[in-house]
Amino acid sequence: MLFLPRQPLETVEDLRTALGNAIALEMGTIPPYLTALFSIKPGANAAAGAIVRSVVIEEMLHLSLACNMLNAVGGTPNLAAAVLRYPAPLPMEIGDEPGGPEFIVPLARLSQASIKTFMTIEEPEHPLDFPEDRIRGQAGYHTIGEFYEAVGNLMRELGEGVFTGDVSRQVTGWIDQSQLHAVLNLEGALKAIELIVEQGEGTAQSPEDPDDELAHYYRFEQIQRHETLNRDPAAPEGYEWGPPTIGLDDAGVWPMIENPPEIPLPPDSEVARVSDQLDGTFTLLIDELQRTFGGEPAALGPAMAQMHALRITAARLMPMEVPGRDGTAGPRFLYAAGGAGRVS
Repeated sequence: MLFLPRQPLETVEDLRTALGNAIALEMGTIPPYLTALFSIKPGANAAAGAIVRSVVIEEMLHLSLACNMLNAVGGTPNLAAAVLRYPAPLPMEIGDEPGGPEFIVPLARLSQASIKTFMTIEEPEHPLDFPEDRIRGQAGYHTIGEFYEAVGNLMRELGEGVFTGDVSRQVTGWIDQSQLHAVLNLEGALKAIELIVEQGEGTAQSPEDPDDELAHYYRFEQIQRHETLNRDPAAPEGYEWGPPTIGLDDAGVWPMIENPPEIPLPPDSEVARVSDQLDGTFTLLIDELQRTFGGEPAALGPAMAQMHALRITAARLMPMEVPGRDGTAGPRFLYAAGGAGRVS
């Protein structure tokens, strides 16, 4: 479980800072999840891949809702500033225990180790118990869900008068109007927070979100356990583990070297050229998202086109061996400010 140091949550400026932190947090999870997804070989690990892909899509939704909320209260999202260089600690000095070291997130292939990292990110304060085996329970200090709930409480205290943002900056609809909705008032903001928390962690009573889909933590646990969490009215908790099997065949994952940003590539090699191309596409994606949430909602279409291009380029890169290394290349997710120049 992750622990977030508490931050001031009293004023409108505190609220804007907290929502900027939420944007950075959502941004911080997307490249590691995409790396795991891209590392799956074509035709392999279909069930596990579908789980990771579904979580990536919802993390992008959460990023979008956080941007809508910040715009709604008169702030300005800064997507470029939220890009991490991996391996990296998550924002807000997040650790795996109160007062402990920061929680470092790598870029790694899909494996039991990476799933463990993802489950730590998504873990609720009290994971629910289901038969056959038991998920451990653990008391929390300040989870990601609690952070969002604290932001919602501050919104309630500040009231409707805090929603002063330009409504034309609201972005809607690329998934579903009921999910990526405009945040115009307190009701819309609280709806966004509830969706983010329940999709990530579930509720205290259920492992499912409002759309009857398993929360991210339990989706990832299915890969860890190689089982499906099924509804079962006969079970005391209403769910139990069983078939179908969720396989994770290591032979169906590219042997990607962990943390590609730390691995020098031979100049003018093909693997370096494709890696640079992927970084360029990632830069364009971030720039288009900045346009989208910076006042040009119509730029969402070009942003989604760059997301598709990112996937295509990753499919070229992942099988490429790295000269002098025992493994293949992977995405670096390096961002070049202004779309050109030295990648940082």
